[in-house]
Amino acid sequence: MKRRSHRPERVSELIRQAVGAFLTGDVRDPRIGFVTVTGVEVSPDLSHANVRVSVMGTDEEKARSLEGLGSAARFLRAQLSKALQLRTSPELHFHLDKGLEHAQHIDRVLKQLKESDD
Repeated sequence: MKRRSHRPERVSELIRQAVGAFLTGDVRDPRIGFVTVTGVEVSPDLSHANVRVSVMGTDEEKARSLEGLGSAARFLRAQLSKALQLRTSPELHFHLDKGLEHAQHIDRVLKQLKESDD
C-alpha cells in the first residue's frame, strides 16, 4: 500500500503565499485589480497548480484581472522556481473563486427574509 504524500499540500501552501506576496507588492499590470488568493491545488506530480482567486469589482474588471494574471503566469512561475527550490516549477492556471460572492448573496437573502418576517 502506497503512503499518501503531503508534499502537494505543502507546495500548494507555499505557492499561495508566494503568489499572494507578489499580488500585494510586485504587480505592475494595470489590468490586475484587487485580487486575493483563496486557494491553490497542486497536481500530485507538482506539474500544474490551479490558483483560485477572488476579485473585487464588476464582471468586466474580474475578466480583465484574470487576463492580466494569465499573462503574468510565466513570470510568476519563474519567480516561484527561484523561491521554492523545486526541480520543476508548476504551471499556474488562474480561476475565479465565486465562493465569497455566493456567501454574500446568501447572507443578503437571509437578511431580507428576516426583515420580511419582522
